[in-house]
Amino acid sequence: MLKGKHILLGITGSIAAYKAAGLVRLLVKEGAEVRVVMTAAAKQFITPLTMATLSRNPILVEFFDPENGQWNSHVSLGLWADLYLIAPASANTLSKMAHGIADNLLLTTYLSAKCPVMAAPAMDLDMYAHPATQESLRILRERGVRIIEAASGELASGLEGKGRMEEPEKILSVVRAFLQSRPQTLAGRRAVVTSGPTREAIDPVRFISNHSSGKMASAIADELSGRGAQVTVISGPAAVYPSSPGVEVRKVVSAAEMYEATVAEYDRGCDITVLCAAVADFTPASPSETKIKKDGSVMTLELRPTRDIAAAIGDRRRSGGVIAGFALETDNARDNALSKLRRKNMDMIVLNSMEDKGAGFGVDTNKVTIFRRDGSSRDIPLESKAEVAVSIVDNIEDLLGGQKGC
Repeated sequence: MLKGKHILLGITGSIAAYKAAGLVRLLVKEGAEVRVVMTAAAKQFITPLTMATLSRNPILVEFFDPENGQWNSHVSLGLWADLYLIAPASANTLSKMAHGIADNLLLTTYLSAKCPVMAAPAMDLDMYAHPATQESLRILRERGVRIIEAASGELASGLEGKGRMEEPEKILSVVRAFLQSRPQTLAGRRAVVTSGPTREAIDPVRFISNHSSGKMASAIADELSGRGAQVTVISGPAAVYPSSPGVEVRKVVSAAEMYEATVAEYDRGCDITVLCAAVADFTPASPSETKIKKDGSVMTLELRPTRDIAAAIGDRRRSGGVIAGFALETDNARDNALSKLRRKNMDMIVLNSMEDKGAGFGVDTNKVTIFRRDGSSRDIPLESKAEVAVSIVDNIEDLLGGQKGC
């Protein structure tokens, strides 16, 4: 499955480094060529000899070999690799990656890498949950690093919780899904995806927003890109952004900015429009130019409707393209979603329900129903958002004239 792929494996100082031996063995068995770069601390947990034997390549730790002066070029390593996989990734290394610290070969290689980067965190549960670590993970996700979420279970400290590096077999499946060649069924197609929340200013320090993370839209954008589409994401202030290198991200803040950017991108000509952002329906009518002071009196906030992006795109619809929207409902979900599908002149709509545990804002899974203009529908059970994105894009392909879908 990975024959001919070049994988650079970074190993940091964590007890989970012992799992790297099994991971290398699996990657090599799949046909990948694996080179390993280790931090000095990693050598305290697993020996370079072990990793060299399993990878069938010399292990890189220092910038140069003191015996002969041979230089280990971090630039060349990043150019050689199809994927840079850092597993385990300690809290220390994640923090350094997020803040541009380059004090070892593993980190300088990360900062100069042209290839996609994945990281599999491994640490104790309190370190993993610490705001500093979570902020590092947020920054790295925003910059396109694919994070292979830590698993829960018994930790080296004896505590129980989240922080274990994911098992090698699971990491292999993620790498395989990412690197294996997929049919470029959307090559030559242009797509625009809206993502995240919007923020509507009340005054210079306060705003109205919602809990959208951008995870679902990012998964859709990555899936579209993986099938060969040229993808532009117009995103509000999201927690997560697409990780595919070929996806262009344009950041906006308010509903008005998202309206202008989305309509302009649609008017440029696109085949696929996915309106996944949680756009504010209302915005303060007269935001204050200075911070509003608390004086003990009741404050009344006048709101006016924002411009309707979905309606504007529906009014502009062209033949041969697909417009897909989302509906997040708390009551009369099916009727409200079908009404929106008709009113906004869409081809399909994806219904989320806030009543389903594990679905909706902020989580890594989703449970949806896809409704199409032709009256067909399909319930997608609770799955990862990446898997849900596959079903959504299958339906988009079908509407474009392919063979997949409901």
